Amino acid sequence: MKPAKVNLNHNSHLRKIFIRFSIVLISLSKMYSQEIERPKAQPYTIEATYDKLKKKYPFIQLLNLEFPKNIQLKKDVVYKTRNGKSLLADIYYPKDSAQKYPAIILVHGGGWISGSKENERFLAQELASKGYVAMAINYSLSDDAKYPGAVEDIEDALKFLKKHHKEFYFNKKKIALGGNSAGAQLATLVGVKNKVQAIVNIDGIVSFTHPESEEGAYAAYWFGVTKAQNFKLWKEASPLEYVGKRTPPTLFINSSQSRFHAGRDDMMKLLKNYNIPTEFHEIKDSPHSFWLVQPWFDETLKYTVDFLDKVLKN
Repeated sequence: MKPAKVNLNHNSHLRKIFIRFSIVLISLSKMYSQEIERPKAQPYTIEATYDKLKKKYPFIQLLNLEFPKNIQLKKDVVYKTRNGKSLLADIYYPKDSAQKYPAIILVHGGGWISGSKENERFLAQELASKGYVAMAINYSLSDDAKYPGAVEDIEDALKFLKKHHKEFYFNKKKIALGGNSAGAQLATLVGVKNKVQAIVNIDGIVSFTHPESEEGAYAAYWFGVTKAQNFKLWKEASPLEYVGKRTPPTLFINSSQSRFHAGRDDMMKLLKNYNIPTEFHEIKDSPHSFWLVQPWFDETLKYTVDFLDKVLKN
């Protein structure tokens, strides 16, 4: 019997296919196992923001408002403990206990990686002076807890506030959630998924997967994966995905920086389809973080109070 002929060309072709397939598998494995690099985040404070913005906007002024005489403050209230770390809140409320006030939880910005409740102190005190109970909170940042840690923290802050409604003289059926930048995304996400009566979104995106969205390194570090690695997770954290007939009235206050508007127009269109009150105000020629300096702080406060008065006090 003659020995079988070996097709060397065929074997070589199979070997090349196998090598290419192996390279693809290795590349995919590296992509999905790669640790997300931490962004070089700078401290996010009112003072640092002023120093950064005054070079381009020399007319701005540092926030320095006197503490209103008609309110009081309960500082560094522990509303939750996560992994042995206390999460703190400052609660500003009117001295006059003759009536029940609406309330608002304020969520600071900082790219999910920095910032603190101190950034909300002026907005909180001014809202309290105008008849609101304002709770400015810290929450778990990216270094301490990935998504959905911060979302869970804000939901727990909401439960804590409702539980203590008698202590701070407010109506637990009239609560708003507000935030700025990353805090606006968080406040809006919690607001569309929980029973609250208003949302105030100050320059925060409402979708990570919208064509207008440009979120990248900071969001990826918060999620622990890139959008390509887990598109579903990025979509899950997008408030736009949950808008429905029970979504509360929503206010948008935006800078002139279009990337921070991602998903806003689509969300407003849905809200209008459900006959839910919504409005937006774009502060002309303003940078991101406009709410942390004058003259834009006063404008932000006015829009916020006017809207909340309409939906929570009438």
